[in-house]
Amino acid sequence: MAAASACNGRGGVSLCFATAGGVKALALSAFTLAWTHSIAKVDWQEDWRVTPAGLELVQARVKGTGPGMEPPPEARLIGGWFQWRPDRAPMPEVVLGNSGAAGEWRLCDDGRCRTLSEIVGHPIGANVTKMSICKQQEK
Repeated sequence: MAAASACNGRGGVSLCFATAGGVKALALSAFTLAWTHSIAKVDWQEDWRVTPAGLELVQARVKGTGPGMEPPPEARLIGGWFQWRPDRAPMPEVVLGNSGAAGEWRLCDDGRCRTLSEIVGHPIGANVTKMSICKQQEK
């Protein structure tokens, strides 16, 4: 399955989600990825930018701490959230797993949050979803 078939054909980059059921493209340049930790039941959020270089993680926030959820030393507590700016290069792809134990990944943009199942139009369940920039079609 190729992400190129799902591109919007416009000049900018788009965000693509590849699942077992196909590919879904969204025309957006920034979004928040949110989820609840499956064991600690603590909310986590990440702000992302969709760039030609890849997916850029801009800021991360966690509402508390727990096993495997320790914020880094540079995190600051602001409004009840530990917040920090991860230092990593843009990534061509991000793989999202789902244990099914804490609900689904949620994508938020323009004041609205939707589950990945709502976005792709079918239940994702515990399957892997790949998040990437959409590749431009060859001319």
